Amino acid sequence: MVLLSLDAGAAERTDIPGSGAHAGTDQCPGAVVAHQAEDGGVVRIRVPGGTCSREVLAALADWSIELGNGRLELTARGNLQLRGLAPGAEEELATRLAAYGLLPSVAHDRARNVLASPLSGRDRMSVLDVRPLVAELDRRLCASPELAELSGRFLFALDDGRGDVAGMRADVAVMAMPGHWVALLLAGLDTGLRLPVHAAVSGMLMAASAFLRRRADHRVWRLAELPDGPLSLVGELAAELAEVTHAPELAVPEPDPRGPIGRIEETDGRVALAACVPLGELTPSRCRLLAAVAQREVVLTPWRGVVLPGLTRSAAGRAARRLAGAGLILDSGSPALGVSACTGRPGCAKAQADVRADASVALSVSTPEPLGLPEPLGLARQLPVHWSGCARRCGRPRGPAVDVVAMDEGYQVLRDDRLEYFGTEVAVVRIVAAHARRRW
Repeated sequence: MVLLSLDAGAAERTDIPGSGAHAGTDQCPGAVVAHQAEDGGVVRIRVPGGTCSREVLAALADWSIELGNGRLELTARGNLQLRGLAPGAEEELATRLAAYGLLPSVAHDRARNVLASPLSGRDRMSVLDVRPLVAELDRRLCASPELAELSGRFLFALDDGRGDVAGMRADVAVMAMPGHWVALLLAGLDTGLRLPVHAAVSGMLMAASAFLRRRADHRVWRLAELPDGPLSLVGELAAELAEVTHAPELAVPEPDPRGPIGRIEETDGRVALAACVPLGELTPSRCRLLAAVAQREVVLTPWRGVVLPGLTRSAAGRAARRLAGAGLILDSGSPALGVSACTGRPGCAKAQADVRADASVALSVSTPEPLGLPEPLGLARQLPVHWSGCARRCGRPRGPAVDVVAMDEGYQVLRDDRLEYFGTEVAVVRIVAAHARRRW
């Protein structure tokens, strides 16, 4: 540990759900209801499974400028945010989204949080192509009036068996198993319940309905917040599900800190390109570029990245050069991988610093030579780093991570809530954070 100051303690991590009810109403933004930030209205566009057509991306680039301040962001759930909207602009946005099929139900707008393995059905790692299940889940979710009561924080996930999204502690998830079965997970825990693939969506929706019945307070937003714990639903679900079997508990994979990156061979002989979007800043120009080089669609990932599937080899080479020229990362050795940041100043009134600006410079820091520290291990074994403008740590990834938290005077660097550094020297903050992300 590099300890350069001892005059600050660990901040409370308020963005990670605990038990009990929340103090107020759910402020999670949607496409219809904007959240008012310092830089204007913020809207969040749900993209179940992350698949977005090239036409939609091109349109969003224009809308972000026409209706907002030109800031487009990727979220940790593979969704999109537009910032800086004037009062009432969300109404025009909702009309445009509906015309493109991105708002199938106003009532269910904020409930359509669905993660899926972004390469599902495309490469040889898939046990099951979950894309049809994503479409079925979204359709049936929007057809259920009661499920419109789910909070904007409630999350579904469909893992194709490779283990990339199963560990993200979605409220309700399925993970593909050999033999056309799926494991049902609740709040990241294996229930021991196994369902045939054709009953997977029914099981997920039953679990969500059971959660709504079981919670005693509408301020309980996540399944992990149930007083008796998420697995208290297992008995009820086992009795209700018609085609369920029981199996020994499986080890749920740890969250993937980086996601796919680089060139990926597809089963049909084509190529997918997976790129990291630094800090999730999907600018209008980057949107237009992605729309121009995509074959048909772009998959948004929960690692604030994109996947361009179905490219010919020659097209993939040209696209890779253009993406790299626009600042997107396709190199698996880049220090930008696994680095995230909240909005910070000037967009958030609670922020103590412009953390996105400070984190942007830190993306190039990989070897902390000025302190004489050893070279960090390969990035596949490194922890994520999250820069926060205040102690709330909004947008922090789940699981172990290095936290860089802006305080009244300077930054804290925390690993496992243990103080590594506190001070005002941003250059030193970047170096210590780069060293602290090493896995021991």
